[in-house]
Amino acid sequence: MIGEDSALFREGLAALLASAGHEVVGRAATAAAAVAQVRAHRPDVVVLDVRMPSDDEGIEAALEIRAWDPPTPVMLLSQHIETRRTVELATGGAIGYLLKDRVLDVDQFLTALERVAAGGTALDPDVVSRLLGAARGGSVLGALTPREVEILALMAEGWSNGAIARRLYLSERTVETHTGSIFMKLDLAESPDGNRRVRAILAYLEATTA
Repeated sequence: MIGEDSALFREGLAALLASAGHEVVGRAATAAAAVAQVRAHRPDVVVLDVRMPSDDEGIEAALEIRAWDPPTPVMLLSQHIETRRTVELATGGAIGYLLKDRVLDVDQFLTALERVAAGGTALDPDVVSRLLGAARGGSVLGALTPREVEILALMAEGWSNGAIARRLYLSERTVETHTGSIFMKLDLAESPDGNRRVRAILAYLEATTA
């Protein structure tokens, strides 16, 4: 399901997804219509513009859709970096947040969308970099080494340990050691009711939006 107020972008995105073998079950130009379409069709994943047409309409729609049982995975698209409500959306996974320019890299966009549809996370590298850069000053994240910050950034984008290892030309065991160090420095003990990976991402999101 696509929620996007620009008809040109909406139809172009629908054509792109159809050509990749995906079925587009609904289109909407407003947040209210998008929510109604999701209720009607129960799609595998929703692609929403953050501003539809006013500030944060897409985010409000995403929060509503994610509050249902079961929640529907949401991929947010934005023209510019906006992080005010990212913490709420990042909790629990099955969320993506990409700049619209990323759609031009079709393979990267489709990979991110499929990751979100499967329950994962895909945050735009530019969003992650801005959050991390702001968070390091005076926050608990200042204890992390540059390599740990780099790995945390890739974790926030939704990369697995194996994928991070290949990206940084490290062994998977080395990445596991770094992630363990990140969890320790952020005081994230293992618990049956929380995902430490998600909580590590939330730690710096909360630092930048507090």
